[in-house]
Amino acid sequence: MLQQLIGQIPAASAKRDLAPWQWERAQALLLEHLDSGITVTALAAACALSRSDFTRKFKVTTGHSPQAWMRLLRVEKAKQLMRESAFALAEIGLQCGFCDQAHFCRIFHRIEGVTPLSWQRQLFQEASHSTWRHAG
Repeated sequence: MLQQLIGQIPAASAKRDLAPWQWERAQALLLEHLDSGITVTALAAACALSRSDFTRKFKVTTGHSPQAWMRLLRVEKAKQLMRESAFALAEIGLQCGFCDQAHFCRIFHRIEGVTPLSWQRQLFQEASHSTWRHAG
């Protein structure tokens, strides 16, 4: 899922966008620091840009601010963990870099339109319904 989100980014086509090497570097750093976070200043420095230039070019490239993009990546990682692990939601939130479960739930709901628990229940219902259809 993270790769799908990242794959939606078009190649840089103008000087207003991040250069391909800058996007690759920013992407790698964001994924590397998904659980701990990274400052926009550090991302900008790694891309040899000022903070303001980096933020502007990042938004042109992705359609999101670096902070919003990090939240999207964290929610995608949380969804992956909910699908593939038995961790409690509080633990998933912490593993994805959210400071506590309330923050995780608030951001998840803002992005997905449902709470993590509701999303997880829908996932289990779909899985059990799919299993039931294939068993018959």
